[in-house]
Amino acid sequence: MPNDPYQFFRVEARELVEQLVQCALDLEKGDRAALAMLLRHAHTLKGAARVVKQTAIADAAHAVEEVLQPFREGTDAVPVRAVESVLGYVDAIRAALDVLPGPDGAAPPAAENDTEAPPAAAAGAAPRSVRTDISELDVVIEGLGETHSRLGALERDLGAVGRVSDLADDIVAQLATVLGPDAVEGLSARTAERARRTAVDLRRLIGDLARNADSGVARVDRELREMRDAVERIRLVPARVLFTDLERAARDVARALGKRVEFVGEGGDVRLDAHILETAQRALHQSVRNAVAHGIETESDRTRAGKPAAGTVTVSIELRDARIVFACRDDGRGVDLEAVRAKARAKGLSEAEADRLGRDDLVRLLLAGGISTSAAVTEVSGRGIGLDVVSEAATRLGGDVRVDTEAGRGTTIELDVPHAVAAFEALEVDAGQRRMLLPLDAVASTRRVDPREIHVGADGDVVTIDGAVVPFVPLAAVLDGSTIDLTAGVPCTLVMVAAGERVVAVGVDRLLGTSGVVARPLPELVRNTPLVSGTAFDAEGNPRLVLAPDALVAEAVSGTRRARAAEPRAIDPILVVDDSLTTRMLEQSILESAGYLVEVATSAEEGLDVARRVPHSLFLVDVEMPGMDGFTFVAQTRADAALRATPAILVSSRNAPEDLERGFGAGASAYITKGEFDQGVLLERVRELTVR
Repeated sequence: MPNDPYQFFRVEARELVEQLVQCALDLEKGDRAALAMLLRHAHTLKGAARVVKQTAIADAAHAVEEVLQPFREGTDAVPVRAVESVLGYVDAIRAALDVLPGPDGAAPPAAENDTEAPPAAAAGAAPRSVRTDISELDVVIEGLGETHSRLGALERDLGAVGRVSDLADDIVAQLATVLGPDAVEGLSARTAERARRTAVDLRRLIGDLARNADSGVARVDRELREMRDAVERIRLVPARVLFTDLERAARDVARALGKRVEFVGEGGDVRLDAHILETAQRALHQSVRNAVAHGIETESDRTRAGKPAAGTVTVSIELRDARIVFACRDDGRGVDLEAVRAKARAKGLSEAEADRLGRDDLVRLLLAGGISTSAAVTEVSGRGIGLDVVSEAATRLGGDVRVDTEAGRGTTIELDVPHAVAAFEALEVDAGQRRMLLPLDAVASTRRVDPREIHVGADGDVVTIDGAVVPFVPLAAVLDGSTIDLTAGVPCTLVMVAAGERVVAVGVDRLLGTSGVVARPLPELVRNTPLVSGTAFDAEGNPRLVLAPDALVAEAVSGTRRARAAEPRAIDPILVVDDSLTTRMLEQSILESAGYLVEVATSAEEGLDVARRVPHSLFLVDVEMPGMDGFTFVAQTRADAALRATPAILVSSRNAPEDLERGFGAGASAYITKGEFDQGVLLERVRELTVR
């Protein structure tokens, strides 16, 4: 028997509870199809609870069936009182699940205190935890990454098998000569034939080994990538898990205050780290309660204001560049700023000081907590505990809070935080022989246009799309300032990128298709790149930079980029020498995004071989590598008459004065420490050293 007897029941039951709540909310809206689903989920939960001898949960699930059974055959709407009863039983089931013993009978961790948690029937149940233990998944992910790196080393080792195969060919050829007319004297025919057959068998076996090894390594490589992507996705939680509890909170607060509210959830398909969702959930829960309690008017007030009788509260989760924006919007009365000013006076602020408070000052007072615009303390408002919960969440996640309110129109509260890992659909594009990823939800459309449709406007290049003039910019121009020739008559591929209300046309060379990606923030060495929000691996395991739609749109509308043809820059490729796959590929991406041709080598020995075969404009070399280190590589290139004129940059985590002295003493033109690695500094050094 497992240490946790409720291991599988706990997972199944929580999923069923969420489905019961959602179906109950849908049933209250008049969706009778939800009734059958409610009965089915309740019956399933009842059976599962009885299997693990959780009688209280089974009885509550049975009670749900009893409440709904009379309405099963009818066509009339299910009364609100019946839905209330169902939700009450579901809350009891959830409470019972929360106190189930854990592994080895351990008591569950105590829940955090909700400083303003009202009775469930009055103001919405406290937010459900989305906490999940992802430490084991992180270990798997790290292990897969390490295995994948070692597989890359194995692929390099397979090159030795090819060289052995060449040696076997040489043996066969030499034996053919020896056993021919000029055969060695005294070598018997039998011995000679045996030697020949042995050499032929050796060549065949080596050939089979090389083919099988290549095929096997390729297959394992592909499967490891697929497994890593799958595990990455498993550790992420879809944002939609928040919506059911938030809708329940809006519904219960509205009923407690005699209001009508419709809840809308947007962006539920975005998958995020559980700890981010859990922290944001409490802030959103409080924001929804505030929106209904303070923002949404009564039906009579809304009717007099010319608004729909039911107010709307919308919660959206959106990826904006390298950040996640959680927003709660309502179409209510807006924040009563004068009431906030009056509360500030009541708390001791002088009349003159209170009168000087502007809109932003008053909002900051609300965010600090301790001020409520409610005239009386009720179960749902009046304690002065509201937006300070949002501020606390922002502080914990290293983010910001923005509040936008307009009298009579409503209020928007945004929690803007950096994301650690996110999964989404992306469009892969090719621009100037560089492959980049664009979040698909920022792509309005794609199309092909005649380059003659692109014109020079007052503020930059523009293109007319469906009768509207849209700013145009080639992606290559945004990335490195290069230009494209619009006079060649070749159709231009456009990606219509949207950010907020603005749309721009981004020119690319090719569309390479869409796929789901798992994106991570950029490492520190490429941190100062506003146009890039993160990085993800493509199907072949190559890192691809994820473009930031907001920054891309801002760059396009700035009017500073032109698409006209320019003289191409002729420059020899840069040779990157590093044994780390991640560092090697990221440096390659940085340089290629800036318009440079790049070759790579995985060791100093291989780098010397490549450097002697093809001219290069620069060597970018890691210091610490197996075998020959970077210092020796630079020293040997300085001693080579054909290579000594090629500048070299050493990159290392070693930053002691003696290391820098040794690097420059070996002949390096620059020395960059990884702890202070900055993309701008690197590109500036490269430009300085490659200018002819």
